[in-house]
Amino acid sequence: MIKFSNVSLIYPNSTTTVLEDLNLTIAEGEMVLVIGPTGSGKSSLLRLINGLVPHHTGGILAGDVSVNGISTQLTKPGGMAHLIGIVGQNPANGFVADTVEEELAFGMEALNLPNDVMRKRVEEILDLLSLAALRNRSIATLSGGEQQRVAIGAALVTHPKVLVLDEPTSALDPIAAEEVLSILHRLVHDLGLTVVIAEHKLERVIQFADRIVYINGDGAANVGTPEEILMQSPIAPPIVHLARALGMKEIGVTVREMRRMTSEIREIQKSPVDTPAPKRSEAVISIEKLTVSYENKIALNSVSSTIYAGEIVAVMGRNGAGKSSLLKAIAGVNPAQAGSVSLLGHNPFDLHGKKRRETIGFIPQEPSDLLYGQSVKIECEQADRDNELAEGTTHEVLQQLVPGISLSTHPRDLSEGQRLGLALSVVISSNPSVLILDEPTRGLDYQAKNELTRMLITFASTFGKAVLLATHDVELVAELANRVIFIADGDIVADGSTLDVLLSSPAFAPQVAKVMSPQPWLRVKDVVAAIEGMR
Repeated sequence: MIKFSNVSLIYPNSTTTVLEDLNLTIAEGEMVLVIGPTGSGKSSLLRLINGLVPHHTGGILAGDVSVNGISTQLTKPGGMAHLIGIVGQNPANGFVADTVEEELAFGMEALNLPNDVMRKRVEEILDLLSLAALRNRSIATLSGGEQQRVAIGAALVTHPKVLVLDEPTSALDPIAAEEVLSILHRLVHDLGLTVVIAEHKLERVIQFADRIVYINGDGAANVGTPEEILMQSPIAPPIVHLARALGMKEIGVTVREMRRMTSEIREIQKSPVDTPAPKRSEAVISIEKLTVSYENKIALNSVSSTIYAGEIVAVMGRNGAGKSSLLKAIAGVNPAQAGSVSLLGHNPFDLHGKKRRETIGFIPQEPSDLLYGQSVKIECEQADRDNELAEGTTHEVLQQLVPGISLSTHPRDLSEGQRLGLALSVVISSNPSVLILDEPTRGLDYQAKNELTRMLITFASTFGKAVLLATHDVELVAELANRVIFIADGDIVADGSTLDVLLSSPAFAPQVAKVMSPQPWLRVKDVVAAIEGMR
């Protein structure tokens, strides 16, 4: 179905090739997973499939890419629309209509399909992706995860033979992600749909993949089965790291396989020791009966909570539960209809200029909203001046998070993960008293997430700052957070230690916890510590 023949790609002003002499054939009805570090070229490989690279992005392409026998060099992306559906890293950039139903119909209108066919397919997709309740909603009012499902639906509704997805689960809660991936898996097996996915959250998608293409960033690409690639790859989901830590000769790519392989280990220890929560001293954020609504729809319903100095608190819940609304109200971005928020005794809406930067560091779901410079260098230098820091401080933070970014690159030309890393660097360098992050790991690979985890733990514990993040990344929460606040339909339904909240929810439990249940171990190091404690 898809054939790469001696494909090499390099962008102008770049010193390294994105791909070097790649030969790859993807059969009809195959699901292929593309992995690699942030900025290594995963999105470029996906865009080669429908010709966006190099027709729209530029670059020098050698070799040939063909889909269903049609060469992308001879056919522009518009000529492949009937054959290929594509969902980009940021779905909002691809929307053209105002409402969900209109967006689903637009692609079919462009292909000039009959009205009765369009109506039937729209209804099918609304049911398939659980979008029926949102059909008349304005896309602008949807949560990031809801927008992602709409984008996937808009790509599927034209019945393409090939579906290309760039991080399709990055904004989805664990349940919605599993539903979407299960649907794609069923379409692959039942209808022969060919699916190519680039994804950083391997724990979600690895069990569905037939093969993996691993791009290491220097032009080389390794292709093989999940077991073959993950046995050696530095990029791997938690269960693979668990297998390595336990010295196992084989790895399992599903929780079921790993449970069978670790049955003896689960019987070793019965009394693990939980990491003590930090001492609660100064109240940094006080929320009293906070109510937020949009167009008569209640997003937060009279919620109250207190967050203390030195705490890292994760806000979790399904898409559209009210997580971003809570963060924006605390950051003083969106006004509340009732109740109050206090940050170190200040109303967040009264904070401006330097005082605001020193008190609140807020990174929204779309980090590019914070970037306005013409290059990475200008952004870093401006942050140094604004925060009265030594020259190069912000760039040093960026190099720790996402190394290898050229200072001359325009922020809009960065990958989603690199752009997030730049926004994080700008905000963290200001050393605010409260750091508020909305989906801070979208587009970040495991190495970048590990570095972010280390920085945030140091930020909170060493300097006594409060960190509040909304995320669907349960693995990040297990490694990072002291406490979890779980929101459902605008209400706080759980507020407690990370161990208690995550283990009480099978859907939101991390991979290691699922493998080792009923043992209360969340991370690989918890398992290793328990085993070593018996020696």
